[in-house]
Amino acid sequence: MDKPLYRTAFIGCGRRAHEHAAGVLADGRCEVVALSDLSTESADGMNDVFGFAAKIYTDHKEMLAKEKPDVVLICLWTPLHLPVFRDCAEAGVKAVLCEKPMSPTWGECLEMGRIADAHGCQLTFSLQRRFAKGNQSVRRLIKEGKIGRIVRMDLYSPPNLLDCGIHTFDQAISFMDETPARWVLGAVDTTETYNWFNVPSECGASGRIVFANGVQANVISGDIDTWEPTADKAKIWAGVRVYGTEGIIEVMWDGQLVGAVRYDDPSWKPEMELSSMSDQMEGYVRHAIDCLGTGEEPEVSHVKALRASEMIFAIYESVRRHARVQLPLEGITDSPFITMLEQGQFAKEGA
Repeated sequence: MDKPLYRTAFIGCGRRAHEHAAGVLADGRCEVVALSDLSTESADGMNDVFGFAAKIYTDHKEMLAKEKPDVVLICLWTPLHLPVFRDCAEAGVKAVLCEKPMSPTWGECLEMGRIADAHGCQLTFSLQRRFAKGNQSVRRLIKEGKIGRIVRMDLYSPPNLLDCGIHTFDQAISFMDETPARWVLGAVDTTETYNWFNVPSECGASGRIVFANGVQANVISGDIDTWEPTADKAKIWAGVRVYGTEGIIEVMWDGQLVGAVRYDDPSWKPEMELSSMSDQMEGYVRHAIDCLGTGEEPEVSHVKALRASEMIFAIYESVRRHARVQLPLEGITDSPFITMLEQGQFAKEGA
């Protein structure tokens, strides 16, 4: 095992922190020296489960000052991401691995990116599905031209574009070698509204995205019929269907192959290796620590998270404008969805 190189700390010790901890534990370059949580019981539980023997704090600022960690994992509810990240960057932390999504508003997302650049702090987000072996295989097959040139996509997500749609949008962008969107047109369903990690959300959404390379994508967000591959084409799942000039690939969030067709070879079926959430988290942490050493841009950098987040807030802005929205997204800093919800602009069920 590698000798520990980086003093590492967690801020937030709940369920999601445990999933990150599995990745940290597998990387011998990280020594967990501190855990910060308002609940000392949660922090004690992490020490017990993972054998960290880390010092426990209830004040993350005190922890940052006393322990001076090189690496911090932020596993908190969404509204806390920006202020806690700012504290980390100002304390001289070298790398922050933050839970997704970035932040509740577009302005706060941009501010996280600005702070990361200003302080030279490597900021990544847990879009760990990029490290699913199935998704890596799809990226390779597309680059090899197995389905020709991409022309269209269908993007499927559970409810809540901000928290769930970011996975689908990031998956789509990664399949097109990080191509950004050119414009979006969107609608949201507020028959019900939810509150996820202290951020309100819609119960469904739909839309159209046109990317800079001309690829057009349909967006469908709402109830999911299945989390496992199925031959029933009527069922909705979370992931991306990619239409190429020479074939189609359908892949779920975690890289499970739903279907694959080459028009010139009906027998073609690519071999897809599956990976668990633990595998993905290990890949995410390992890659982030690698990049901390090499200086390369991480696969899940804040720059890439901003690209997917921009599409989400642009869909919300499209609803507000009743028109398509050109990117880059400029002139707004709020969450148009939250603003419209607070102003009572959405019709009530049955109205």
